Amino acid sequence: MSKYYLNYLDELESEAIFILREVWAQFQNPVILFSGGKDSILVTHLAKKAFYPAKIPFPLMHVDTGHNFPETIQFRDNIIKELGVNLIVGSVQESINDGRVAEEKGKNATRNALQITTLLDAIEANKVDCAIGGGRRDEEKARAKERFFSHRDDFGQWDPKNQRPELWNIFNGKHFQGEHFRAFPISNWTEMDVWNYIKRENIAIPSLYFAHEREVVWRQDTWIPNSEFLILEDHEEVVVKKIRFRTLGDITITGGDESEADTLEKIAAEVAGMRNTERGNRSDDKRSESAMEDRKRQGYF
Repeated sequence: MSKYYLNYLDELESEAIFILREVWAQFQNPVILFSGGKDSILVTHLAKKAFYPAKIPFPLMHVDTGHNFPETIQFRDNIIKELGVNLIVGSVQESINDGRVAEEKGKNATRNALQITTLLDAIEANKVDCAIGGGRRDEEKARAKERFFSHRDDFGQWDPKNQRPELWNIFNGKHFQGEHFRAFPISNWTEMDVWNYIKRENIAIPSLYFAHEREVVWRQDTWIPNSEFLILEDHEEVVVKKIRFRTLGDITITGGDESEADTLEKIAAEVAGMRNTERGNRSDDKRSESAMEDRKRQGYF
């Protein structure tokens, strides 16, 4: 009798598709949190596979900070058009205009934390009961605490010490009115897994992930892209470097690495030799030792 084996990428894909179908079975109004980064693109691709030949049965939700890379917004619009799905956009600028949040001041000002209010407002306004994210346990120690189904209380807050057991892949999505869940179907994937899968499936990603020449400023031990939102100090100099980004956030906080990796094969080889986390170049995570967990407790992605 012949035996049937799955390689590790097929196993990860199968697990993620199972989670996505479980979300659709248990919740009334789920969405995919879409940032335009590789992880949310991967989750969207998996959702496409999970429900093929039908369309993805739930909308994508994007929290627009107003400080995004232009390439990210263009990619978002293109993929929405290609998939024919609905897009829900929450605007941080509108939250600022409405007095819901206050803009940070100073050279290290960021809109990253302001996304929390905009995200929770969008979830409440659209009656979302499950938001599917691309968070992975290997990214950051706070995300390592996440379950596949992560409960949020009626204030949208996360309590890592009060999460439900997931024995034998049995998931409990029951919740009271006003509460919701976050689901993380690629929790068990590593950065290397993501790139190997993207390469295998030939998934389109933003050009920002490939090495390219860009005006940058050396700040907080990384190359921050020059933009209209960046406040320069007298000693800071704008230079042109060939860089690529391992992770995508706001243009004001996302640092790049000098690199020659301009193909998926070169990126995979480069990542294989790296020993620092992909979020090590994110200024928002350098504010304190527990910066990510503090934001997640308040309702962050």
